[in-house]
Amino acid sequence: MSGILYLVATPIGNLEDMTYRAVRILSEVDIIAAEDTRNSIKLLNHFDIKTPMTSYHEFNKYDKADKLIGDLLMGKNVAVITDAGTPGISDPGEVLVDKAHDNGITVVPVPGACAAVNALIASGLPTRRFAFEAFLPQDKKERKAVLTELSSEKRTIIIYEAPHRLTKTLAELSQVFGESRRLTICKELTKKHESFSRMTFGGALKFFEEQEPRGEYVLVIEGMPEEEQTRLIQDQWKDLSVEEHIRQKIAEGMTKKEAVKAVAEERGIPKRDVYNVGLKL
Repeated sequence: MSGILYLVATPIGNLEDMTYRAVRILSEVDIIAAEDTRNSIKLLNHFDIKTPMTSYHEFNKYDKADKLIGDLLMGKNVAVITDAGTPGISDPGEVLVDKAHDNGITVVPVPGACAAVNALIASGLPTRRFAFEAFLPQDKKERKAVLTELSSEKRTIIIYEAPHRLTKTLAELSQVFGESRRLTICKELTKKHESFSRMTFGGALKFFEEQEPRGEYVLVIEGMPEEEQTRLIQDQWKDLSVEEHIRQKIAEGMTKKEAVKAVAEERGIPKRDVYNVGLKL
């Protein structure tokens, strides 16, 4: 019988966020796979956990995953922990979980701290729907593609950033979203100097011109406002006459009645005006 793969969340700063269950699981499993054993040994020592550790990180995530799957298939229980927070979120844990499912191994999440969720719920921005981007890609081409995709995102957006890159990233995001778009800058979550500052991108750029960024940051960004969405839809059709717009909708498979309604909505004009044009077709 195969063992169980546990995904154990650890504190993101405040050690009091370690759960009783997490301590018990880490003490009972046969192996702890840690992103950085030098960092995790401090956590294990604090809670007097003696379980053997092995490194499992970005640069060995495929080979080591195969080794850990072998251990699990032999009946050993394995716990995965990241440097801080919930494993599998923007870290190599997802590779191991994928392989575990492929091999019929039971996967058990042990919940706890997660920087993205903490930042979102304290941001004051809409929480029902959100897009988590973690760290933006460093490759220029890939980064540009992601930013282009985010430019029309309607959901609240969550992005991680390190202090030495924060000002540059804010400037890039400001070009994408505009200086008036709101965001909440979350700093040093759960730590002594934790703070949540809601402002616009224009205000954020000015703020960090005068104050050097320090600590780890999570940016929670307002999705595209409804009025901006409406304006973009209307701008999409500004080069077409109402008649051309109706004909295009009909060519897409709509009936004339459906086309008239759609055109009125997309152009933000009275349905009667569109209907009168439609009668002439």
